[in-house]
Amino acid sequence: MNNGLNEFWSQSDYFTNSMSVTEEMVVKAEEKLGYKLPSAYIELIKTKNGGTPINSCFPTTSPTSWADDHIAIESIRGIGGEHGVDSEDVRDSDEDWGYPTNIGFVICDCPSAGHDAVMLDYSQCGKSGEPRVIHVDVEVSDKPVVTLLSNNFKSFLQGLTNSSEYED
Repeated sequence: MNNGLNEFWSQSDYFTNSMSVTEEMVVKAEEKLGYKLPSAYIELIKTKNGGTPINSCFPTTSPTSWADDHIAIESIRGIGGEHGVDSEDVRDSDEDWGYPTNIGFVICDCPSAGHDAVMLDYSQCGKSGEPRVIHVDVEVSDKPVVTLLSNNFKSFLQGLTNSSEYED
């Protein structure tokens, strides 16, 4: 992905699960979630099971609650453990916030402390297809505001940019 997977993650252990990802963990996570995980996601979390990417911004063509031209993420969730995409507590919290969990699940946390997130959206591809990546804001309207970021997870990862590109 941007600089190769070995140079993708920051040194921070924030949102990192210390367990290395195994095929068994992937199968269990997919069973719990009811969705097939994208192969690019599995490849990524095998290098580090969740955490903070070095490049943490993604450009948008329309304004979001974060900025006029991009969103920011603070983590990509791994699997298993306290912060994994398959954690019951995490999934319950996402539902409580009002994310449309009937179409997929939250894959990235944003710096807003829950007011917006990045989700994998399976609504057009089915539970076994390649999901789109969307930004969902649950704070600015009565209904979640959805912005399409990418048609798949691999291109989402490739599109992540460094926050320095947006500093004045």
